[in-house]
Amino acid sequence: MISLTEKAAAKVNEIREAEGLTEQGLRVKVIGGGCSGFSYDLFFEDETTDLDQIVESEGVKLFVDMMSAQYLEGTQIDYVEGLQGAGFKFSNPTAKGTCGCGSSFSA
Repeated sequence: MISLTEKAAAKVNEIREAEGLTEQGLRVKVIGGGCSGFSYDLFFEDETTDLDQIVESEGVKLFVDMMSAQYLEGTQIDYVEGLQGAGFKFSNPTAKGTCGCGSSFSA
């Protein structure tokens, strides 16, 4: 399924603690849009549905809806810092193409 690197999990926990969201999981979602057709969305959430997959990676609960799960199989989320800024990077083996900025993909 989907996983976080150790560095990404540390950043998620840092943000969660700073925002006082210690009991919430991380929703990982694929939405329509972006220059390649689909984009990724991450946000904290405490409610799930019966149709969600709940995965724990590096101590972080990840919530993935059924539609998003089909596009995220085998995806690893990392946190990177570089000259162009910092942010979460998705390594998605099911993506057929990505945009230059890496925030959207085609399936």
